[in-house]
Amino acid sequence: MSWSERQAPGRTAVVASRNPPASCRGGNAAPVRWSAVARLIVGLVLLTGLVGCGFHPRGDVSYAFSTLYISAPTTAPIVVELKRMLASGGETRLVGTPGEAQAILDITNVVDDKGVLSLSSGGRVREYLLTKRVSFNVHDASGRDWLPAGEIAVRRSYSFSESEVLAREAQEQRLLREMQTDAVQQILRRLQAARKPA
Repeated sequence: MSWSERQAPGRTAVVASRNPPASCRGGNAAPVRWSAVARLIVGLVLLTGLVGCGFHPRGDVSYAFSTLYISAPTTAPIVVELKRMLASGGETRLVGTPGEAQAILDITNVVDDKGVLSLSSGGRVREYLLTKRVSFNVHDASGRDWLPAGEIAVRRSYSFSESEVLAREAQEQRLLREMQTDAVQQILRRLQAARKPA
């Protein structure tokens, strides 16, 4: 009996028969440890799931600049989270004035928008769409671009029921926090691509 694949909804499992392939029997072929292979597959599946839900292994992040100034309202929640993430990884130091910085991150606009995504047959709101837009650019004190102006847009949708208003409000606030974290991570990835102007 040879190898076979059993398809289940959402996943593919590899099932080994009692008789391994001929290449694994006899001769000089080394015995294959199927339990080790199974553990490796399970580990990869779990790691993929963690990365998919927003978890990323912590490690040093490198940027082309050693000092950075963030030009934005200091009390904006996204700026607070961005500064915390920058301070927690890599060797880049945040400075208090543009003149001290090798690069300046200008966050020019942060907009949270909420729109109707779909209506019920009776004309009532059934789904909302949340959108967070962040506009920014990176330049030096002379105005030379390290990174062209760009915009990040993060979107989430959720269903609405008039009988569960409080639960939906809590869900909306949770989604907005997740969207902010997503936007911060995207900004950090863009910053890694920033290069000193020639």
